[in-house]
Amino acid sequence: MTMAKIKLFANLRESAGESELEVQGETIQEILDTLLSKFPQLQEMVFNEIDGKKELRSYINILINGDNVMHLEGLDTIVNDDDEIAIFPPVSGG
Repeated sequence: MTMAKIKLFANLRESAGESELEVQGETIQEILDTLLSKFPQLQEMVFNEIDGKKELRSYINILINGDNVMHLEGLDTIVNDDDEIAIFPPVSGG
């Protein structure tokens, strides 16, 4: 099983109480499933449920080694050992 480093930002980090952790999974979807089983309070922040099907919220950005997974294979993107996955909720600044 692949082990990847996850970095959480902004309100995801605050809600989970952790900024970095290691999670096992072969794809981004499996990584998210593992993450959300550990931190169920993140579920509604990351996914919408539409007609009984989970969909990634449009404003959530997931990067694997700096590349947006939506420009790769989406949630089916393969994860390799030592990959770094960053999950960004919407952020604003001034």
